[in-house]
Amino acid sequence: MASLKVLNYELSPAPATIFGCLLPAPWMGVVTGLLLAFGPQEGLPERFSPLVLALTHCLVLGMLAPIMLGALFQLMPVVAGQAVTGARRIAPFVALGSALIAASLTLGFLRGQTAGFVFAAVLAAILYGAVIVALLVTASKVVVVDATTRSLRWIAWPLLLVVALGISLAGNFAGWWQLDVMYLLDLHVGWGSVGWIAALVLSVASTTVPMFWQTRRPSAHWQKALPGVLWLALLPAFLPALQPYALLFACSLIFIIASLSLKAISQARRRFDPAWGLWLVCAGSYMAAALLAALPTLQSLSGGFVLPEFMSKTIPWWTGVLVLVGGAVLPVNAMLGKIIPFLVFLHLRRQTPMGQRVPTMQVVLPPQRLLWQARMVLLAFALLLLLPLAPAWLAIAAGLAFSLSQGYLGSLLIICLLRYRHELKAVLLAQ
Repeated sequence: MASLKVLNYELSPAPATIFGCLLPAPWMGVVTGLLLAFGPQEGLPERFSPLVLALTHCLVLGMLAPIMLGALFQLMPVVAGQAVTGARRIAPFVALGSALIAASLTLGFLRGQTAGFVFAAVLAAILYGAVIVALLVTASKVVVVDATTRSLRWIAWPLLLVVALGISLAGNFAGWWQLDVMYLLDLHVGWGSVGWIAALVLSVASTTVPMFWQTRRPSAHWQKALPGVLWLALLPAFLPALQPYALLFACSLIFIIASLSLKAISQARRRFDPAWGLWLVCAGSYMAAALLAALPTLQSLSGGFVLPEFMSKTIPWWTGVLVLVGGAVLPVNAMLGKIIPFLVFLHLRRQTPMGQRVPTMQVVLPPQRLLWQARMVLLAFALLLLLPLAPAWLAIAAGLAFSLSQGYLGSLLIICLLRYRHELKAVLLAQ
């Protein structure tokens, strides 16, 4: 077993730095769900339909990006002992800037307006450029001891690649240059979904899941392999001739890692926790996504079998839902339901005189409320997977269910913040 690392909560950033990134994000999930329910459904659920492209970027940029960047601002000092340079100045712009970039791309995809791509490319270069520089400066001081710290040490480079590829594609749509769109798109999707999202989720979960759900700590082999093995698997994709083989290799690794994760999560001690099931579905989603993503490549390489037309059209949708919702939104919801109450407890403990009681995490956010939220997001996830069967009306049902689940989560997080302010005010008045 890997040695236990010491988490330094004394270095935890100010609450405003983290809350400013995390709390607005679920509301962009609400917007994404409403866009699915009431947006133009032409071509749904085909991969390159305008609505699918808009939904993908609203979810990834508007909701997931602020949460993941806020998590990095928190984990760098607590786990790696290094405060992110300029985090207090950058954090207030992360959620708003990401939402504006997502809105601009949505305008570009749905209305075909090049101004949306121009604005998104410029703002992404400024905002994410500042974030990447801050992470690179801080990461150079991180000492690697396990999978989480290794991810913190190197994660800015995949992020830089994904942002650069995204800006290149936006510039192409804006008419700045003419590039091989499909080549860049495959790299953008591969590094974005595996090199950035999956790598960060797995690495962060290596610390948070054993801490909050009391699973066995990952083995020494796990700690040494992740997340580098995923990045190495993606490197051959830069050569067009090797892209299919890089995809198959990455899918094989994801399936193996997800299988090991599923086994570990199934043996957790806190299986009664409301969010435990979200982690189970997350691991299963990555397994299913790896199998589905490999099917079209296997068909093209072997030529021995032909996928049914319905499968060929819907595999990209299913894979996207499994990765972005099952593999990203579900664990993000699970961690937000733990991390926000934990941060409230932590900062109240630091600001409350010794001997005075502080409300526990379960008091700040009752588990029963988290249970209802988990059920709601799982229902939305199931409806999204079923959507290709009847896009016309399931899009409305799935979109509204997803909006409701994220709106409820956002409301719970606001309640946590209000509880924090109430308790802090009582402490200050007592002093």
